[in-house]
Order: sequence, then structure tokens, then C-alpha cells
Amino acid sequence: MAKERSRKALLELLQRPGNAACADCAASDPDWASHSLGIFICLNCSGIHRNIPQVSKVKSVRLDDWDDAQVEFMASNGNNVAKAKYESKMPPFYYKPTFLDCPLLREQWIRAKYERKEFIHSEKQEPYSAGYREGFLWKRGRDNGQFLSRKFVLSEREGALKYFNKNDAKEPKAIMKIEHLNATFQPAKIGNPHGLQITYLKDNSTRNIFVYHEDGKEIVDWFNAIRAARFHYLQVAFPGASDIDLVPKLSRNYLKEGYMEKTGPKQTEGFKKRWFTMDDRRLMYFKDPLDAFARGEVFIGSKENSYKVLEGLPPSTQGNHWQHGITIVTPDRKFLFACETEDDQLEWITTFQKVISRPMLPQEYAVEAHFKHKP
Repeated sequence: MAKERSRKALLELLQRPGNAACADCAASDPDWASHSLGIFICLNCSGIHRNIPQVSKVKSVRLDDWDDAQVEFMASNGNNVAKAKYESKMPPFYYKPTFLDCPLLREQWIRAKYERKEFIHSEKQEPYSAGYREGFLWKRGRDNGQFLSRKFVLSEREGALKYFNKNDAKEPKAIMKIEHLNATFQPAKIGNPHGLQITYLKDNSTRNIFVYHEDGKEIVDWFNAIRAARFHYLQVAFPGASDIDLVPKLSRNYLKEGYMEKTGPKQTEGFKKRWFTMDDRRLMYFKDPLDAFARGEVFIGSKENSYKVLEGLPPSTQGNHWQHGITIVTPDRKFLFACETEDDQLEWITTFQKVISRPMLPQEYAVEAHFKHKP
């Protein structure tokens, strides 16, 4: 009877505001709880909590036995109370992961909140909020694909992230302006659970670099330091903008990536298999997913500006091995692509339609003009 009563009380607590989604990743219908922190969490996050037993004690809401004191503790706390405590001083630029993000981001977010208490004690945020950071990261060589240790320096005052090929080098190998910097975790593509892809613009073309650090906290601190630098840059660039306006601009996850076939501008050349990345309005294609530079980039504007996406290929098209075609119409020309499966085709068309249905921003017209003058 007592066991049934406890379960019934816990299921009622799950209906309270804030408790219907995981406290850490916002996944719906959490089935687990930390009875030492007083929060309801999902199965995936419960696994991370189990790795910090000195802070968090985990139980299943439905399967485990609960005593009255534990149920009362859950009743007097809950997700909203914990959030007010453990996220009270969270800086607006800090990336708050969801269930869609990679395990590393979710683990470090949970450790930062409850184990290190970084958002209760703001002095613990120094590694990513000081405006300056330097250290060594493993960087993938552009030509040979080997990862080598390189010194990186991020300076908000200089408005740049730099890296050096030798420890004592006076001149950096690359200077990446904070204005055009992006960072996104890509563990599967890079082949490392801590793999981070950093991109910047060089002569108005996208340049990729791939890095990792053995220590999960280190690489996530780098990621949030880049976001902090972008945040402070944008605060100066757009003085009237609110945090809510700026935060989505700090870093971008790609809208979609994957293989398609493409043909050249004459549409008589053979179709070649390429790796495609949709980054905001830039559709880039690469021979290999880990190439430093794209083989080409296509600007995808809005429907008001005569951009559209069509299912299928023109009837005269030849040379495609894959059968599921897509035609992108721009003011200048048509781009022809082919996908291996119907599901791939549908996903790409949906992605392109989302971009095309979004009205263009004033600054995007300048980007479009650059594309038109590209050789």
C-alpha cells in the first residue's frame, strides 16, 4: 500500500508546472528523479547523474521504492525550485543544451550546474567569461588529416581567435574574426566525442577547422568562451538589441548535412557525389566532410526574391545515379541535386523550404551580392 501511495504521489508531482519536462534537457515525460536534488529527469540524463553520486542520487519514478521523506523532499522542491537555485547566475551566452544535443554538452551542463555550481558562484565562470582564453587544442591538419597540438588564443579586445603552428611562433597561422566565427559540436563527423567544428570567413568563403580536447570541460569552456565573445561583439554592434534577440546569433548548428549528387552549371556534366552542409543561407558542398574549404557555395534567398525549390529534375537530365531529384531555382540559374533515398529527398526539400519561406534580412542582401560576384 505504501509503495502504491508513493508512486501515486510522485505521478501527481509530475503534473506540476515545470515537472512535465526533464530538468536538464527539456525532454518530455521524465520517468526518473534525483531525490537528493529534488528534480525530475529523463532516462538519458539519469545516466549522467549516476556518474556524480556524491551530488545526485537517482531513482525511477515508477519502478523503485520511495520512502515518505524522499517523496516529501520532491514535493517541496521540483524542477522550477531547482532551476531558480542552480541556474540563478547563468550568463545569457552560456549554451543550454536540449535532448537534441550531443552527450558531451549535456554532461558538462549537468556537471556545471550541480557538481561545480558554476551558476550559483559566478567566479567559477572565469574560464569562459573573462574575455581572454588561451590553451592547446588538437587540430586536424588540412592536408594529411592528422591531429596535432596547436596553441589557440581568443581575445575579445582584439576581436579574434588565433592559432599558432609553433609554441614560440610570433605570427599566428590564422586570425579568425569574432564577427564571422561559428562553433558547433560534430562528434560523429570528426570521429571524437569532444569534436568541435569552428568556421570563419576567409575572403568571403567558409573555412573549416576541426579540433578537440581530451578533457570534456575544456572543450565546452572553449565553446562557451567563443559564444561569450560573440555576445559581447554583438552587444556593441547592435546596442538596442535585447539578450533574447542576440542569443540565437551566438552559434549555429547546421540545418542539415549529408550526401547528395550534383551537376555543373551547364547541366551536361556527370553528377558527382558531394557532402553538403546547409548553414543558415549558405549551401556548401565538399568532396569530403572534413575538407577545410568548400568546393562551392550556393546562396539560398527567399521566395519574395524568386528563389524556389522543386521536387524532381528537368526531363532532359542525364547522368544522375541517384533517382530522387531536387531543383533549386535562383534568380541566376537552376541547381540540380539527386538524393539516394526518398526520405533524404524529403528532408532536404523541407530544409530548403524553411530557408526560402523566411524573408531576407537587410544584411543578407549584402551576402547575396557577394555570391553574385564570385567567380
